[in-house]
Order: sequence, then C-alpha cells, then structure tokens
Amino acid sequence: MIELFRRYTPTNLIYLIPIAALLCIGAFINVPEDLRAVFFEPALSNLLGNIYETSITPQASIVIALTLTILQGVLLNHIISKYNLLGKVNYLTALIYVTLASIITPFLTLSSTLLCNFLLIWVIDKLLSIYRAGDIKAILFDTGLIIAVGTLFYFPFIAMFPAIWIALVIFRSFNWREWIAGVMGFITIYFLLFIIYLWFDMLEAFKNIWTPLTRTFPTSLNIDLYDYWVLLAPSIILLLFIISLRQNFFKSLVFIRKSFQLLFFMLLLSIISFYLNNNLEEFHFLLCVAPLAIYMAYYFTHAKIRWLYESAYALLFLAILYFQWI
Repeated sequence: MIELFRRYTPTNLIYLIPIAALLCIGAFINVPEDLRAVFFEPALSNLLGNIYETSITPQASIVIALTLTILQGVLLNHIISKYNLLGKVNYLTALIYVTLASIITPFLTLSSTLLCNFLLIWVIDKLLSIYRAGDIKAILFDTGLIIAVGTLFYFPFIAMFPAIWIALVIFRSFNWREWIAGVMGFITIYFLLFIIYLWFDMLEAFKNIWTPLTRTFPTSLNIDLYDYWVLLAPSIILLLFIISLRQNFFKSLVFIRKSFQLLFFMLLLSIISFYLNNNLEEFHFLLCVAPLAIYMAYYFTHAKIRWLYESAYALLFLAILYFQWI
C-alpha cells in the first residue's frame, strides 16, 4: 500500500476513495447512538439558532464526513507537495490523513471539528508561506481572520492563534507590525459580532462567549478504553518517524526543519486546547490529524526497509478496522 502511494500518479486518487470507505465501514455497521454534535458555537447560535446532527441521519452524517475527509486529505497533500515538505512528491499525506481521520468512531461523523480542519489546513498553508514572502502583514491578517471564523464553529480552535506568533519566531526576525497583524484580523471578526450583539441588545450573551477561557484544566477525559489501544499503532509509526527525522534532520533544508518545528507546536496546541471543549469529547482530537499525517508521511517517504514500513501501516489499518467492529 505504502509503495503504491509513494508514486505521484492521479490513479492514487482513485484508490484513495475505496480505502477511505473501507476504513469507515465499521461506523456504518455500528452506528454511534448519539450524534448530537453542535455545528455552531454560541457566538453564532445565539443569533442564528443551532443545527444538530440529529437533523441529519447517522448514515448521511458518515457519508458527508467521509467525503469531507477525502477532500481534506487531497488538499493537505497538495499543500505539502507545493512546499516540498517531504522532500519528494507523492500521495502519502492524503493516504495517512484519511487513515488517521478514521482511527476512532467519533472522527467518522460530521462535526464542527471536521469543518474546522479545512480552516486548519488553510492556516498551515498561510503560515508556511511566510518563510519566503516579503511583506507578510496581509497574510497574517488573513490568518487571524481564518482562526476567528473557526472559533465560530468550534471555540477551542482559538488555541491555533498563538501558532501565528510561534511561526513568526521560527521563520522571521522581529517586526512589531507583523506581530499585531494577526491580532487585527482576529479582532475584526469579533468586532463585527460585537456590533451585531449591541444592535440586538445582547451584550451579556456576547460576554458569555468567552467563558470557556475561564475553565480550569481538567484532570480526566471521557475516552473509551479501546480507543487507547488503537493509539498503539500510530505511536509505533511516530516513534519510527522520530528515528527517521533524527537521521535526516540536519541534512534537510532549513525551511523543512523550521516547518516541522511549527507543526509540532500546532500539534501541541491542538492537544492542550481540549479543556476548552464543553463536554471533553473525543472528536476534539481530530484537530491533531493534519500535523500527525505530515509527520507520518515523512517517515513513509524516507523509510528504506520495505517490510517494516508496510507492516507498520498494515498494523494501523487493521487496528482501525478491528476496534471499529468490537
């Protein structure tokens, strides 16, 4: 499988669809009982009302999620190929993305985090582009806007905002105008919301939008025991990635090294922001899939022992199917 997707051929896009469909077949058979994920945060739902997954049949939710996941995988693969982040052009990023996006059942249904992943991929593209750009203030302003829009769908997405400053530290020398450009973009969205809330005399509701920031950090998380076991396979692949990166790190271009540092901090921000989620649900960690997919695709691109990398992916693939069925 890995050897097939190491080639950059359009036929791999055709193979990607049945692979993604097979990975979510367990969700079709064991349809999740509760599919009541909220699509809008209070910032929007206070004004527009809300849409719940109960208004969409479970089967339709899975099909829509499958379609969006494939599109996101192809889009992320295009961005990584554009910046040549893996050193070689292939379709491994798309393959690993759709695989990781199927790793647990809550990932396989339509949710606000799935929608935010489009914005996260866009943010990755924007932040990687500042390395070689001249005047980047417009790029950072747009990035702030994108993150603010994402918080309207899923408030913990606000944790991606520090990634703008982290990217500036990694890629650029200090320029105070660049540091405030992203802030201005973010504030623009909420300033417009403030005006709307003020118009409808709902200022108290506007203040309540920010209550998740006042929560204490939780000490427990509602995750099924089987979901811990399914993480064993990706953990092995990540360990292999670290070994591979260690061997090639200083041989890589400066841009690639810096980009991997940025992706690490984005992954860290995605993980620790789970405390901003009202119900501490597993679907939050779908935000971690994009950076993890890039890391694993790097390993599979540069791995030399065929039986090892093919076995590692086969273990991940079979583990996903197995734990969906039990």
